Amino acid sequence: MKLPKFLMADNSDFPEDLFVVHTEYPRFILNVEEEEVEWFDDLEGEEEEVANEVNSLIEQAFNFCDAEIERYEEDDED
Repeated sequence: MKLPKFLMADNSDFPEDLFVVHTEYPRFILNVEEEEVEWFDDLEGEEEEVANEVNSLIEQAFNFCDAEIERYEEDDED
């Protein structure tokens, strides 16, 4: 099965939070509201390289979230 790189998620136990799930290596869940990340995979490589990759992935996750929210809002207007 082919999965999207990012998924939006919510949970009724955390009604104020919105999550983005990154399904590729390194897998993580980003709590958008709290700006916290939970990693599922160990990060390997040189520290600077890993830091750059992590920053890029988190930025992509936030951009994905913003784009999805914008789509939801556009759909609500229709």
